[in-house]
Amino acid sequence: MIPLPGTGDATVVRDRFNRPLQSLRISVTDRCNLRCQYCMPEEEYSWLPRETLLTFEEITTLTDLFTDVGVDKVRLTGGEPLMRRDLPRLVHRLTKNRRLKDIALTTNGILLGDQAQALYDAGLHRVTVSLDTLRPERFRALTRRDSFQQVLEGIETVARIGFPQLKLDTVAMRGFNDDELAHLIEYGIRIGAEVRFIEYMDVGGANDWSADKVLSRAMMLKSLSQRYGIIEPIIEQSSAPAQRFRLPDGTTFGIIPSTTTPFCSTCDRSRLTADGMWYLCLYAKQGVDLRQPLRAGLSREDMLSRLRSVWQSRMDRGAEERKELEQTGARGRLIGIEKLREDPHLEMHARGG
Repeated sequence: MIPLPGTGDATVVRDRFNRPLQSLRISVTDRCNLRCQYCMPEEEYSWLPRETLLTFEEITTLTDLFTDVGVDKVRLTGGEPLMRRDLPRLVHRLTKNRRLKDIALTTNGILLGDQAQALYDAGLHRVTVSLDTLRPERFRALTRRDSFQQVLEGIETVARIGFPQLKLDTVAMRGFNDDELAHLIEYGIRIGAEVRFIEYMDVGGANDWSADKVLSRAMMLKSLSQRYGIIEPIIEQSSAPAQRFRLPDGTTFGIIPSTTTPFCSTCDRSRLTADGMWYLCLYAKQGVDLRQPLRAGLSREDMLSRLRSVWQSRMDRGAEERKELEQTGARGRLIGIEKLREDPHLEMHARGG
């Protein structure tokens, strides 16, 4: 008997550095209702044509194919994923795939208060909310929007509903929120969430990245240890990008040091854009079109063969290559703004973080 999609045993495919394909980030839209300085600071971008966006049925089909070659974790992203209409319907579809151990969502939280219950009822496993500051005036300056209270209400709604492992992601930037690290951790304690600090990354190109704005892992740990005392690293076997730490009172938090300490050697994730382009690295400038062969009716086996061969050829180590540029002083803007306008896939809003 032929097994249904998403059942049975999957053979995990590995790349040239023996990294497995296990985690897939799916952008469901390139639109966002914020204009954060470190992500998409311009008011207008070259948006993906609506007719090219994958339907929920197509996303489900591609996810089934990915789980056939080893993927067992999916994260829904954007843009802002909650701007995609009827997202709980997609979540419900994905829960039918028994190979998926984890279905998560990353959101800026603005629309979360209205949609959290429906997402929970649909079977969403986990939620991560981006929260870079606890000061309304800083939020407004960073995002150019006045939605801070809606974000807090969304976070509180998720906590009240009872989603497990609620996380708050903070892009830590020197001169902006480096004085709020402890406040964010303590806010996380109050609502039952773990905070993860992310080093400011030089992805995309429209942002105003520079090395002097990066708050490194070492800087964060020094600042927090001055307040809390000895901070212990948590030793665990995981391919997750966050390095986790424990405060003296047992509180845990994470740091994603991908700018100063890249984790390319263990990276098991790839990205599917809202219009079906598959990128093997956050820094990749070229992707693989999966929408065209899917809509052309390519057979399941041929689609699986394509996924396997592409991943098996993978040699991407984008963050490490960017780090190496520091030796020659050549680590500047990744992609020029005019190039970004020519190809929207190259910017963060199209492929998720």
